Amino acid sequence: MRPGLVVHTGSATHPGLRRALNEDSYLASSPVFVVADGMGGHEAGERASATVIDEFALFIGRTSLALDDVRFALERAREGVEHLSTSGNGRAGTTLSGVVIASVDGMGYWLAVNIGDSRTYRFADAELEQITVDHSVVQELIEAGELTPEDASTDRRRNIITRAIGASSTGDADYWLFPAELGDRIVVCSDGLTSELSDWRIREILLTTSDPQEAAEALVAEALQAGGRDNITVVIADAVSVASRPGTLLETDIDMDTRPRETAGGVR
Repeated sequence: MRPGLVVHTGSATHPGLRRALNEDSYLASSPVFVVADGMGGHEAGERASATVIDEFALFIGRTSLALDDVRFALERAREGVEHLSTSGNGRAGTTLSGVVIASVDGMGYWLAVNIGDSRTYRFADAELEQITVDHSVVQELIEAGELTPEDASTDRRRNIITRAIGASSTGDADYWLFPAELGDRIVVCSDGLTSELSDWRIREILLTTSDPQEAAEALVAEALQAGGRDNITVVIADAVSVASRPGTLLETDIDMDTRPRETAGGVR
């Protein structure tokens, strides 16, 4: 069966300038594009994030996934991460954010998933939209009107998350399902990127860098220049072929510019 959504991808990761260990893990292989940011120290975070990614890697090669597929993978991942904590690897935990390719009546959709404070964005028509909502103390304070988004970036509580996979958290993931459009650029990242770069600067880099691999590398490089205080991971998925109706595909010329149209509980 022909896929309803085909993507070109890019990815980059770096431990940052202050961390010896990179506890981020990621997957950028159709139909899964996700980032997991581990926590726990003593290699627990690294193993927790890898455990989650290993579960989603079992889907590689599928044309699309259903919501139940993602939920079952999360259940298995949670069991695996909890086992790390009980087997002497510290209080292991990890975030997870990203998208999988889904299908509705043969048409391509994005199914976004999030737990923790890693983020998923959609860049389209020259606008950057944050799809996911952070599960963090500062986000709750923002929603309560007790903290401004500007102050949140420097608040000492910004690394305290309220939901995670593992870390004694039982919080559920959030999901969003929305149709893919030709030229969509999905950006998934750990908070090592967003703690260094504003949404405005992320948008500028995406706007001027058409190749998804080059864009991922440019974002990581600039986050390093801005301080690189944490592990930094970026995954990018560009929609280059999208079924607008069952059996019909809209495609970009892959030889041309594929830039989008101008148009928890834990402390890490």
